[in-house]
Amino acid sequence: MREPRRRDPDRLLPADPTTRAVARELYRAVAGAPIVSPHGHVPVEWLAEDRAFSDPADLFITHDHYVTRLLHASGVAYADLGLGGASADPREVWRTLARHWHLFAGTASGYWLEEELSGVLGIDVPLGVETADAVYDTIDARLAQPDFAPRALFERFGIEVLATTDDPLADLQGHARLAGALAGRVLPTFRPDAYLDPDGADFGQRLERLLAAESAPATFAGYLDALAARRAHFIRHGAVSTDHGVEDPATLDLDEGSAERLFAAIAAGAADADQRRAFRAHMLFQMARMSVDDGLVMTVHAGVLRNHHTPTARRFGADTGHDIPVRTDFVRGLRPLLERFGTARDFHLVLFAVDETVYSREIAPLAGFYPSVYIGAPWWFLDAPDAIARFRSAVTETAGFSRASGFIDDTRAFLSIPARHDTARRADAAFLARLVIEGRLDDQDAERIIVDSVGDQPKRVFKL
Repeated sequence: MREPRRRDPDRLLPADPTTRAVARELYRAVAGAPIVSPHGHVPVEWLAEDRAFSDPADLFITHDHYVTRLLHASGVAYADLGLGGASADPREVWRTLARHWHLFAGTASGYWLEEELSGVLGIDVPLGVETADAVYDTIDARLAQPDFAPRALFERFGIEVLATTDDPLADLQGHARLAGALAGRVLPTFRPDAYLDPDGADFGQRLERLLAAESAPATFAGYLDALAARRAHFIRHGAVSTDHGVEDPATLDLDEGSAERLFAAIAAGAADADQRRAFRAHMLFQMARMSVDDGLVMTVHAGVLRNHHTPTARRFGADTGHDIPVRTDFVRGLRPLLERFGTARDFHLVLFAVDETVYSREIAPLAGFYPSVYIGAPWWFLDAPDAIARFRSAVTETAGFSRASGFIDDTRAFLSIPARHDTARRADAAFLARLVIEGRLDDQDAERIIVDSVGDQPKRVFKL
């Protein structure tokens, strides 16, 4: 069996000794700070029910599309990983990961998995074919212990705020059960995409359920009232934000009559592609209007073509690793929205991108003018050490540090939350240390900035 491997305490910090020394001190200032996670995808049921995680494969592999997509690219069938309801022995799934562990060298997902194994579970034996069963058994034993139940881990991770993402028709009883049960807060997030996009699966049925839930008439005004009522339901349960995942961040301001006629065509299933595109754009505009009215922070995750491989989507469902980034135009797309609401008092719009070219060209300049616009942290494929450094370099000279959202982990993998936040803290310490060494910041300002970035900054942006 391979020898245990100790994690480098200076991992991700600059190689240059002088810069590393500065970065080390900056990192120490925030290493133990509470975690503020205002956007993520951990199911609220895990914490509400507080049941032990079922097995290592389910926890680390089956629901983590970062992991499954790379295995798939190397010829591993999704069914063999237990996806899509397929029957698979968890131990065999784990052995599959162990056989392919070399594929994750240098990847962010590999780094996070090692951080989880070592930092959360205390396992320092390198994963491989010869260690797979021993590591599996150790994890399995750990997960059966009370200290590794979801609520105990929540407290151990030092989570001050954790947001989930939730269907607009969710009753949010899980959140109600958690109110006051933990030292930190667990907040719902209003995610209405499936009720705004007529190209989405089962849109017609969802529309009917939404209107029925609020006893609203099948008119555009009734539709808007139903959405507003569901937002109010979320606010009563502690929500502070909405989340919108769109391929194209286009917005459109329609007059009342045009919007009503468009809605009628959509509801009847008679709208053509241009009309459906116009409806999506108008509804993104309407979501901004509602945020101005009710105060919910509006987050937009744009630039992703969902379910790129149709046969995989049909067989295994959404969020299975084949959502692919596309080029994005925030400047033209959001102009109607920002013309109307960009300077509205207390409106907060957080823009997330997976097209790195927009950071310096579009998002930073927008955030550098509009008081409503904030720069979303690197998201998805970009929430990795080198990408975080590129992000900081791209936006800081234009918009500074104050216009950023704070780190967003955006994860479904509960055990990766502390690993992801630690990664961002180390990456920011490295970036700020360089500015100190280059004489562009003094060390006191650098420490103030990094402390602010993990606490007060996300609290301000997300109205916490």
